[in-house]
Amino acid sequence: MPKPRAAHAPSVVRIVALALALQPAIAHAAPDAPEPWLPAKADVVQALSSHPGVTAANARTTAARAEAAALSSGPHEFTLTTSYLSRTVQDSSGIGNGRFNEFEAQVTRPVRLPGKARLDRQIGSQGVSYAQNMAEDQVHQAALRLAQGWWDWLGAAREAQVDRAAVANYQALLASVQRRVALRDAAALEGLQVSAALNSARAQSERSHGREAVARARLAAQFPGLPLPALAPDIPAPQLPAGGLGALHDKILGHSHELAAAEALVRQSDAQADRARKERTGDPSFGVRVFSEKGGMEKGAGVVFSIPFGGGNRAAMADRASAQASAVNADLQAVRLDMQETADADLVETQTCFAAWQLAQDAHDGQMAALQKIRRGLQLGEFSLADVLLAERQAHDTMRAETLARTDAMRALTRLRIDSHELWIGDTEPDAANP
Repeated sequence: MPKPRAAHAPSVVRIVALALALQPAIAHAAPDAPEPWLPAKADVVQALSSHPGVTAANARTTAARAEAAALSSGPHEFTLTTSYLSRTVQDSSGIGNGRFNEFEAQVTRPVRLPGKARLDRQIGSQGVSYAQNMAEDQVHQAALRLAQGWWDWLGAAREAQVDRAAVANYQALLASVQRRVALRDAAALEGLQVSAALNSARAQSERSHGREAVARARLAAQFPGLPLPALAPDIPAPQLPAGGLGALHDKILGHSHELAAAEALVRQSDAQADRARKERTGDPSFGVRVFSEKGGMEKGAGVVFSIPFGGGNRAAMADRASAQASAVNADLQAVRLDMQETADADLVETQTCFAAWQLAQDAHDGQMAALQKIRRGLQLGEFSLADVLLAERQAHDTMRAETLARTDAMRALTRLRIDSHELWIGDTEPDAANP
């Protein structure tokens, strides 16, 4: 946990202490980072690639490629069947004619009927496309989790910064009141009132420091490969992107790996349904048979052929595949609705958070101006200590509200940029299975 900064002793400093606490301070960020309040992209990419969810998704993609190769090769293999017999031949009188060795060998192999191999290759390629898009979506989800943890940490750190400034202000106010009490210019009760307010501010500061430490620990635990600075970068004033929020909203639907995966799954399910219908006619088997009987006195060779007759099982399997394809098509429609909801919700949330932050900033500016006037009025005897304590508490509340609103606005903007693939993640090449 960062150590609290030293308290401001001069009373004039506390007039602007809270305002200074809200000024951007990015000295702890990397000097070459284009957005120093965010982790460097190279660090993020490394942290995301090593995340367990992403690693598992990449392994599933490798498995899908192997399955596609197996489907392309086909399920049929050569089968060798051999037999050996020792036959004893006797006539009707029981006299033996001798013992004969007999051999037989047969090699057969089923052959896929026309159209089945093409469907198998299509099923495999769409399976690879699905796995690849799901792997990319896992990177996307991991990026959202990282952003959530990052802004939890930065928001808690900024709240702790505001609470430290409040403690410093109350310490300066207490020192001023104690001097007045020593000079018999103020009652001892006023010192007790300021001490109580100071202790309350210290308790709030301890709680905010604890939340900052917890948020940092959670982020480090979920992404151990992400290097974290000793002190959290400060949160800048939110700014709308140059192209506007609408452009990011439109990109969400065009860069959705979840939607692309659902579409690949539909194509695979349709191909599987077609394949199941073709499987109602079994694949024929062709082979060669050679034999030797009566110790080699009878020898022969020939061609064998067999074909299974489809029954109720094959028909039921075809019906099941068709029903599953219909279900997957319905799931695709649900995914499209979800993606539209995500795009619209991201846009509205970002707009609302920006508007809320602007109002919170205006409230903070107005309360700071009022606080400075009340402080000057206390020195001139126009206001009482109770008025100053109330103004101090209100200023502290407005600063915390501004901090929360600022964090929410930056968090919403970051989520919108990630969902639109404008931050940390992006499509570097088209999907090979879906050009």
